Amino acid sequence: MARGKTPSFVTELPLKVDSRQEKELLGRFQAARQLYNASLNEALVRMNLVRNSDLYHQAKKLRGGNKKERQDLFNKAREQYRFTDYALKTFATQTANRSKWMSVKLGAHEKQTIGTRAFKAVERILFAQAKKVRFKATTRFKSVQGQSNATGIRFINNQVLWKKLSINPIIDWTNPVLTHGLNSPVKYCRILWRNLNGKKRWYVQLINEGLPYQKPQNYVKEGTIGLDLNISNVAFVGDNYAGLLPFAEKVPTYEREIKALQRKMQRSQRLHNPSNFEPDFDRKVGNRIVSKKGKVRTGKKQWIKTRNYRRIQAKKAEIERKKAAYGKSQNRRIVNEILRHGNRIKTENVSVKGWQKRYGKAISAKSPGFFQSELARKAESAGGKLIKFSTQTTALSQTHLDGSRIKKSLSERVHRDVTGIKPMHRDLFSAYLARCVYGDVLSLRDAQWEYPDTEPYLLEAWQRYRTNCEQVTACESKGNHSPSEQFSNEVLNPSQIANKGEKLG
Repeated sequence: MARGKTPSFVTELPLKVDSRQEKELLGRFQAARQLYNASLNEALVRMNLVRNSDLYHQAKKLRGGNKKERQDLFNKAREQYRFTDYALKTFATQTANRSKWMSVKLGAHEKQTIGTRAFKAVERILFAQAKKVRFKATTRFKSVQGQSNATGIRFINNQVLWKKLSINPIIDWTNPVLTHGLNSPVKYCRILWRNLNGKKRWYVQLINEGLPYQKPQNYVKEGTIGLDLNISNVAFVGDNYAGLLPFAEKVPTYEREIKALQRKMQRSQRLHNPSNFEPDFDRKVGNRIVSKKGKVRTGKKQWIKTRNYRRIQAKKAEIERKKAAYGKSQNRRIVNEILRHGNRIKTENVSVKGWQKRYGKAISAKSPGFFQSELARKAESAGGKLIKFSTQTTALSQTHLDGSRIKKSLSERVHRDVTGIKPMHRDLFSAYLARCVYGDVLSLRDAQWEYPDTEPYLLEAWQRYRTNCEQVTACESKGNHSPSEQFSNEVLNPSQIANKGEKLG
């Protein structure tokens, strides 16, 4: 469609929804959910027919220079069993039209976008990008969108119109980000809901045409950045500036609060679902007899979730939402700081999934995967790009300026080069070497040539990092709350923390 050929950005506005409007919205979302599940089931059936067809097996056997012939066979197999975007749109429209209540609740554009949504979800399985799809329960189906701002879900005269439903958004006209989005052309609209503090809040997302608003303080500079990322620090080195920033500094884990709520939920489950657990038993530990709780029985079970259990569950979900929102806001600040010094970023292709297996909760609190994707997105929108190179061929943390490689333990954070230069923080030195990587090869000549001019920036960045750590330690020893802890105690709204209409903020 034409909307995919022009740059786009998203402006999100909260909606002022009364009880009558919410009842109508819930009915329309229910219709959209059932139509999506029906389309998803049909797409899975057609995909399996494609996979089992002779044309598909013939295409899989072709290798080498037969790419065009191979692609033609794949396309013929998909067309033979009508596994295409257009065919799934047609199926969704016909299914909704055969149901009287669905055709009343949904417009033509909403039906077609639901068909496309189901097709793309199943297509990921065919391309080995996903293993399975999820049929949506009521609590997991959270958005419905149209195809244009001409009919269906529309935003006209600062109002959301959907058939006979008219909803007023809450607009802060002093916010330049929202003002920019409201003054830009609207391609299409999306209505969604979120659970905040146990209550359902409704929003509209305007997919605008053009470039998003850029805050003055979040400017982007042309230049090359070397980046080194780990679970605790982000080191970057630009043309004339370097930095070593704590990664998602002091992200609140709420570990104690979450564990207390989990214990309450467990007690409630054991009390009201005794048949789903094995009997309690006594075990001898040393000289003592300790009572142990029985494990969950295997097999399919029916769970009774009381009102109190659901209340505790909602409270736990809200705490986890606050934790994730704070981590994302901190990561966006680091991304903006890096892009102020360059938009062409070179970094090692590290495995975040490997970190998750090794470090567990420490990774979930800091979200390095989100940081990487956000950095790549904002760099590309600013005319730059994120370049990843192999860690095996470069081994930056082990490499010295003369080309020799000496392994270091993870606890060794200072790099002492064999060439006799001043000691340097390990991450800063790796980030500097990343600037001199071309393809998957480290240019030692460039690294040796540029280091004397870059060394003062690296030492200055290391000193700033030390000063910041000393201030945090002193603040904690006095029993004061750090700024991040004060921020984490607030109730955070994702649309307030970082509006998606921003380009770099």
